[in-house]
Amino acid sequence: MTAPIEIPRQFLDVPYNGVVIPGSRPVGDLSAGANCQVFAYAILSHFGIDFPPLRSSELWTDTTASVQVDGEPRPLDLLLVNRTSDPFGAHVGLCLGDGSVIHLAKHIGKPAVWPLDQFAAWPAYGVRIGIKRPLR
Repeated sequence: MTAPIEIPRQFLDVPYNGVVIPGSRPVGDLSAGANCQVFAYAILSHFGIDFPPLRSSELWTDTTASVQVDGEPRPLDLLLVNRTSDPFGAHVGLCLGDGSVIHLAKHIGKPAVWPLDQFAAWPAYGVRIGIKRPLR
């Protein structure tokens, strides 16, 4: 397993705000909260990875800024999960390494770190669509 990356404190208190979607604010601006994609992309930006403001279905089909990954995720890979295998409206989390994922979900209201297998226990996240690796 890969050693986990450490997430700076400023990301741990970001409130969920479903109105703040990719492209609605400058990358990294979490002052009004964020949805799951905006949150993940802000962390990528903190680690020097510029990522376009893609919605989940755009992220899944993207081949310019990311690639699909088979096997175990690495730190800073993006996890997509949903109720079905449809990437439209999928939830996006950011892999930290050591089998853990940080994500910002409406039902929690703030960032949470879960082991990968915990997503399968939630009906809304029960289907693992896949992993996308940002091209750095």
